[in-house]
Amino acid sequence: MSIPSRRLFLKKTGIISSGFIGLQAYVSACGSSGDRDTTRIDALLHEGYGPLLDDPEGIVNLPVGFTYKIISRQGDQMADGLLVPGSADGMAAFQGPDGKVIVVRNHEVTPSDLKGGAFGEDLSLLNLLKPESFFDFGRGKRPCMGGTTTFIYNPQTQEVELEYLSLAGTIRNCAGGATPWNSWITCEEDVTRADDSLEKDHGYNFEVPAQTTPKLFDPVPLKAMGRFRHEAVCVHPENGIVYQTEDKGDGLIYRFIPDQKGNLHAGRLQVLALKGLPSFDTRNWQELESKVMEIGKKYIVEWQDIEGIDSPEDDLRIRGFDNGAARFARGEGMWYGDDEFYFACTNGGKKQLGQIFRYITSPMEGQPVESDQPATLEIFIEPNNANLVQSADNLTVSAHGDLVICEDLPTPRIVGVTPEGQIYHIAKNVGYKSEFAGACFSPDGQTLFVNIQGPGLTLVINGPWADRNRKV
Repeated sequence: MSIPSRRLFLKKTGIISSGFIGLQAYVSACGSSGDRDTTRIDALLHEGYGPLLDDPEGIVNLPVGFTYKIISRQGDQMADGLLVPGSADGMAAFQGPDGKVIVVRNHEVTPSDLKGGAFGEDLSLLNLLKPESFFDFGRGKRPCMGGTTTFIYNPQTQEVELEYLSLAGTIRNCAGGATPWNSWITCEEDVTRADDSLEKDHGYNFEVPAQTTPKLFDPVPLKAMGRFRHEAVCVHPENGIVYQTEDKGDGLIYRFIPDQKGNLHAGRLQVLALKGLPSFDTRNWQELESKVMEIGKKYIVEWQDIEGIDSPEDDLRIRGFDNGAARFARGEGMWYGDDEFYFACTNGGKKQLGQIFRYITSPMEGQPVESDQPATLEIFIEPNNANLVQSADNLTVSAHGDLVICEDLPTPRIVGVTPEGQIYHIAKNVGYKSEFAGACFSPDGQTLFVNIQGPGLTLVINGPWADRNRKV
């Protein structure tokens, strides 16, 4: 997710708002089941930037005119003397000084993964930090290896000029989201409790400012945002409301209304429900058509307060669903547009190949009178066809308004969806059986940053992004 100027932000999202209406026509052409005529569906693939060409290096296939470069690798030494951690996941790009780009990057590392941590497999670099620098030092025996790194990228030289650890001592920092005030919310996709080896309960969000000066930020959990298996967030730019996904097969969608915009330490947590459809299952796994959430149909949203948000039992989704909240299939990436946002559910849909939802905000979002003009939710795409898209994970939007999706396994691709409603393929990971993650564009829209998680690689992809043929 790139952080452009407010004017550019609205310009981009305005394209998305109007253009994505065409997706519903596209889904209709595919048929309600998504698989009635596979040949016809394959023919509807948009040409995008053209066919993907075989990579001589055998890593990433790209269209003609596009190139990639590996700019960071797991195990590289950083400016603070530590090593680049592994399992790179969600990222966001921010405008830096002199045309440079600040990127904050998650690392989905567990305490037992010493090789994937920043301190060496023998923990010989652990003494470079003080124990209090960690959220959880593991009682000095099992320090938590997750966290974030920040790097400064120079688009002119295509080199990383500075790289450092910016948050330490968390577990499985999966995705997250950027804020309008130039910070990154990193999310723990883990709810491990304190025990004989861990000092603290996990399952929280943390905030990391985007800055060029190397600094390890204080690991202060944002407990008011709830304790659960967090995945991604997006932030309403006007009122600072934060929306959150939960990476569980029976997860919920959450909304955090801060008492004060920009202060995420105090506020109210709510869960999403559909009006007149208590405890509705949006996953579309059911055989009964009466229980299916229709593609393209707008459902009225109601938000319900939820108590016990710091529960040690990891039961928010259970209690929320029992009280009427809607259920989702592994909520993943989120991206906020102009009065709307999109989020992916990795294994939703009839064939469990994934869904993408669109939420249109209320003009009085988060206010007591929002029920007068309520928000709506719809399934945006559910193709149920692996040739189109499957296992949608992180997502972002390009400068010219296309949705850009990272796929998880089995053979990950980066997938584009045009404002006119067609799907095309941008890249294919042929070198590693590992997901693409963290796709985000530089603020000028010219460079795509993305991770290949397994080998711990961060790449930049450059090419004629503005030349994508819009004619369908």
